[in-house]
Amino acid sequence: MAPDASDDEPGIDAGAGPGDDLTESGDALAQAEAVLDADIVAIVTERDEIKAMAQRLQADFENFKKRAERERATTVERANERLLESLLPALDSFELAGVSIAGATDADAEVLEKLRKGVQLAIAQLDEAVANAGLERIDQTGVAFDPTEHEAVLQDDGDGDPAVESVLRTGYRLRGRVLRPAMVKVTRSGA
Repeated sequence: MAPDASDDEPGIDAGAGPGDDLTESGDALAQAEAVLDADIVAIVTERDEIKAMAQRLQADFENFKKRAERERATTVERANERLLESLLPALDSFELAGVSIAGATDADAEVLEKLRKGVQLAIAQLDEAVANAGLERIDQTGVAFDPTEHEAVLQDDGDGDPAVESVLRTGYRLRGRVLRPAMVKVTRSGA
């Protein structure tokens, strides 16, 4: 037998048919598409993770801003609280002076009356200033004794629920929170 011409050509497989090159190309293309699809899935997953991380960081930052604002407001409130608390002894002194003047009997009633009005005006001005800052008085008599708002320094014996008979020193609340409890005398009415 005569040798086949295709046997002499290098690189040509005698057993390979004309459709085998296309099959190999199709397989390579399918493999490339699979790798590309896997890369796209990996990139989309990474993008979603980065987006979620950015959203968490943004939420954390918003929470930080809110917390910092609350802390700043609390710091300002505490500073105001200390200032108002330091003014309370002066207010107490004016109130005591007003009580002393009201009970005094002096031959010069006109001078005494002017002094009384001056002290009352100073008390009113201080009251207005501290009220504008959010301070309110705790000075009611006849109300039920509340240990969160009252400090009992005197007590009458008896049965029944304790009630405030008289206020010896005015207490104050700042924006609903007790700054200084009222110093009171407590009585118990019979039940």
